[in-house]
Amino acid sequence: MSKRFFTSESVTEGHPDKICDQISDAILDALIAKDKNARVACETMCFTGSVLVAGEISTNCYVDIPTIVRETVKKIGYTRAKYGFDGNTCAVLTSIDEQSGDIALGVDNSMEYKQGGDALDKFGAGDQGMMFGFACDETKELMPLAHMLANKICMKLAEVRKNGRFEYLRPDGKAQVTVEYDGDKVKRVDTVVLSTQHAPDVEQETLRRDMIEEVIKAVIPSGLLDRDTKYYVNPTGKFVIGGPMGDTGLTGRKIIVDTYGGYCAHGGGCFSGKDPTKVDRSAAYMCRYICKNIVAAGLARKVEMQVSYAIGIAKPVSIFINSFGTGAVTDEKLSEIVAENFDLRPRAIIDKLDLLRPVYSATAAYGHFGREEFPWEKTDMVKTLKKYLKN
Repeated sequence: MSKRFFTSESVTEGHPDKICDQISDAILDALIAKDKNARVACETMCFTGSVLVAGEISTNCYVDIPTIVRETVKKIGYTRAKYGFDGNTCAVLTSIDEQSGDIALGVDNSMEYKQGGDALDKFGAGDQGMMFGFACDETKELMPLAHMLANKICMKLAEVRKNGRFEYLRPDGKAQVTVEYDGDKVKRVDTVVLSTQHAPDVEQETLRRDMIEEVIKAVIPSGLLDRDTKYYVNPTGKFVIGGPMGDTGLTGRKIIVDTYGGYCAHGGGCFSGKDPTKVDRSAAYMCRYICKNIVAAGLARKVEMQVSYAIGIAKPVSIFINSFGTGAVTDEKLSEIVAENFDLRPRAIIDKLDLLRPVYSATAAYGHFGREEFPWEKTDMVKTLKKYLKN
């Protein structure tokens, strides 16, 4: 068998890009809670001492955007100026316009509906584009191992910061995990990189020891670590200036962190700040749901799905399935199974996954997939799909 290595990364909720994702999704949640028909495309930028919220929003309700911004920033942990950012005092700027009437026309009264389609044909895709879903049997979450470990390390890092275990920690941070494979089987973890913002007075050796023993080894199963595993903790030796003071943040700049850690293809569209009529978000969630159920049902050990749309058209333009030679049935058969059992029209996706409710803030850090609390992670189609193993 051949030896190969694969690396994925994740970032904490205090990373400047993730701050922006969380603000955008907090605004979306506040709007959907009051108006399920709100159309939201909310973009956020943060930089030293300031947050800028811009985008297109059409709604019949009011939400207090500056208050949402401040509460989100404070919840993340930026509550003191010495951390480089303070939700109590940062400037909040807004530039909001309504959704284009041309886009609304396609979403609300699609071509297929005009031609005599049913009620689900009335709602067309909010834009053109292609979206991907993926699942594999490397972890119990049916996700790529390197990406799950990177996410969990970042979650653990936030936990030990928030519970006061290590008071020198600050909100910004990131992790990177390299997994060694023997053929297509996970063999071991080869390298872990962890960078965390910290107080200026902590000794680097103390920080390194604490992070390896209380964060990295608390997350990665001991059977995947060995004497040759390499650990790089704050490799530059110093990470005091972080968050928006250290780097400008922007919504949608961590799309690989949000999905599968680069293990499979990505359509390029981000999720955060977009209501579910935007197929960039809702169709990507549906593709994950389908792929996870396929793997959970034993129809494949690894599967990637692509779906594409045209603006104003409800039904997908194309569907593509790739099981990488691991399928119990052919990829052509998998495509037929998907067509028979899953409705990929935008309104059908919204109804199936119950997307018209404020669930989005929780997705905006530590990945949108591999977390059981989200409806697109359910495996409630396994029984139906297992029937095809007998044919």
